[in-house]
Amino acid sequence: MKCSNGKSTQPKLMSRRAALKFVGAGVGAGVLAASSGCARSLRNQKADTALAELAVNTDASHVTQMQDNWQQTHDRVWLGGEFWANPMEDWQVKEGHAHCINPGGNRSVHSLTHQLKHKQGSFEIRVRLQSLAPNENDGGGGVRLGVRSELNEYRSNCFVREGYDVGVIKNTLIVGSERIPLKIDIADKPVDLIIMGKPQVGAMLLDVEVHLAENQRLLVEHSLLVSADEVLGNVALVSNFALPATDFQSDAKEHNGSRYRFSDWRMAGSAFEYLPEQRFGPILWTMYTLSDSQSEKGFVLKLSALLGPLGAKDNQSVELQVKRRGQWASLGHSQIDPAASLASFTHENWDESQSAEFRVVYNQLLKDGSHTTDIYSGTIQADPKGRPLRMASLTCQNDYAFPYAPVAENLQKLNPDLVFFSGDQLYEHHGGFGYVRAPAQRATLNYLRMYYQFGWSFREIMRDRPTVCLPDDHDVLQGNLWGEGGAPMQHIERDPSASILGGYIQPVSMVNVVHKTNTAHHPTGFDTTPNPSGISSYYGSLIYGDVGFAILADRQWKSAPEGIGVVVGATGQNEAPGYVNPDFDGPDLALLGQRQEEYLKQWGQDWRGHKLKAVLSQTVFAGIATHQPRPDRYLKYDFDSSGWPASARNNAIDIMRESAALHICGDTHLGTLSQYGVHNQRDSNWAFCSPAIAAGWPRWWKPDAVGFDVKNRPEHGLANTGEYLDAFGNKMYVYAVANPLVGKSANRYVQAHEKGSGFGMITFDIEKQTYTLEAYKFLIDVTDNKATNQYDGWPVTIHKDENRGMNQLR
Repeated sequence: MKCSNGKSTQPKLMSRRAALKFVGAGVGAGVLAASSGCARSLRNQKADTALAELAVNTDASHVTQMQDNWQQTHDRVWLGGEFWANPMEDWQVKEGHAHCINPGGNRSVHSLTHQLKHKQGSFEIRVRLQSLAPNENDGGGGVRLGVRSELNEYRSNCFVREGYDVGVIKNTLIVGSERIPLKIDIADKPVDLIIMGKPQVGAMLLDVEVHLAENQRLLVEHSLLVSADEVLGNVALVSNFALPATDFQSDAKEHNGSRYRFSDWRMAGSAFEYLPEQRFGPILWTMYTLSDSQSEKGFVLKLSALLGPLGAKDNQSVELQVKRRGQWASLGHSQIDPAASLASFTHENWDESQSAEFRVVYNQLLKDGSHTTDIYSGTIQADPKGRPLRMASLTCQNDYAFPYAPVAENLQKLNPDLVFFSGDQLYEHHGGFGYVRAPAQRATLNYLRMYYQFGWSFREIMRDRPTVCLPDDHDVLQGNLWGEGGAPMQHIERDPSASILGGYIQPVSMVNVVHKTNTAHHPTGFDTTPNPSGISSYYGSLIYGDVGFAILADRQWKSAPEGIGVVVGATGQNEAPGYVNPDFDGPDLALLGQRQEEYLKQWGQDWRGHKLKAVLSQTVFAGIATHQPRPDRYLKYDFDSSGWPASARNNAIDIMRESAALHICGDTHLGTLSQYGVHNQRDSNWAFCSPAIAAGWPRWWKPDAVGFDVKNRPEHGLANTGEYLDAFGNKMYVYAVANPLVGKSANRYVQAHEKGSGFGMITFDIEKQTYTLEAYKFLIDVTDNKATNQYDGWPVTIHKDENRGMNQLR
């Protein structure tokens, strides 16, 4: 292909032999085609020849050539499956480049498929960069080497904001701490940055060059010997690498630098480890449920496929296929929801008697009319009827412990039939750079970027089994949520963190995206009428493996404490621990709300298609926490718990008792096993609140330390167990509690273990009519079967009838 001047300016990248090795390493022909187009050359012929020789002389197991495909990508937010952008909402593909659209510091793009791992290997990196908004506070643009966390795991590395920087600030080359002036003032002209590394007896010799893109004039060259350890890890492009990162809330002109765009990013060499399976997208992950509809529709399969945010000119359709008699058959196409970046499928009268392989297919259209195909596959499992059903229960994944590998790996070893995430799949600080309240489109992208860390961590366990996934307060970017039936929060200036006032602070359209991304694959809800504000409803039933599940929203209709004059975190701190304040209850206060209570009544009496029941919701209907966020700070009232309001709580349990259902929940960051009491102690359902995947704000249940009255300790005699009244006067029998230590370790996984993190498992034995409950710690190996793998007091088996107060366990 010729440019307008009739001359090809794209250098010959590699020999035929090298190209064959490149393809053999798994790099698609579309990338090769893109690299042979009419893009301007990145460097002089001598440097191109060196890169080709580097590829030719590399051992076949380390062939790692890479070039971005942004020249062929339609304009959009998402940069592609080979990259992770920090933060996603501050980047976009535009006119064949990766544009940083925010002038804040430390905005980066990480390669997911290429990490520098081999000290004895050579490497070469080159990229074209250009300042789009030169100013006096320029933070520079360039390449960051050696980006690694304490784990040096490619996903965790993506959120580290330091490394060995090589780039250009104004008219100066920066190589680590060294500064070398360029020969001319480049202003906003594009330049090509080339970094070559050669091993030197445990060290690495870096040869760095900068060329003017328009004519390949050499502007500077510099060589420097560095420790090899300084450059090992992730490789990232960085806009404003010399400026500190600012959160969305603290973005201000005085903090801003320039904005940079990048193109023609290429990497090669035996120092790289190339793992194409580390791509994340276009199809990010899938979630599905299979449920007995109790109607002529039979078992209904619902599946969601989540994709990176695409552009208007991208293909907007996804196909679902299933393997039948050894051949792939289409189940149809689904349009991608442009706000949620999600395609959903519903298939009625599914044959639940046998497992079936599925795959989701997306054809990504390129500018030249060609396409690349992305396939994401999994298994729709047969309904596990006729044997015990095993369900994993998970909650609260604070990203200090991302990507939570010990939990994810133990889940795979345990191989549950069903996976339940009870909420807080993200927190407002996830990935850094702050949360966005408005405008709605940016707030939605901000949420999606955080939510993607959840799927990135647990997509393997979700691809091959049904998943129930509930949104909670942090999922809608609130510290606490008293939903008031979907009412918008008032006087948000008094509560920017959304932790003390009722209502929803985020735009309605963004909240609905949260609901959709978490629950679109759930069975159709009992009553999907939106709240008056337009916020969607998702509560309803799932029947699977002879177990009926009621899926509830604890907080969507819950009353707000300010309605009775409460200041959250302050009111009642001067009261005696045993005093129950009557002013904090009333008949007009709501917990589940009338709509969900009516549903729960009907569900409790309907036993079609199942023999055991469980209620799935966000949090426990009791105030089982005395101290937070330190073990010596007593907080009497936690209005965030579903122990408040007490009358509404008691009414919900009176309804639930009829179902003899086990209540399974999370949220508190404190694993507990308890039994509710309403009219008498232990007259109602048992509740299993599973440990947090990664506990953030820590809580303790230490009633003995503050003088709570206790009766009838369990036979195991563990401290802080027995019959109590919580701060709101609710009757509860605490059988086991997983109180944490104080997390101190610099290693994220050890810290999560110290803070009482882990997960739960529930085995539903239909024949015996029992539930066996297990609470696993974070940093263990479940295959060694050690008793210490579980928290004190677990495992426990309870009978169905005990959920009506017919107690056997002592």
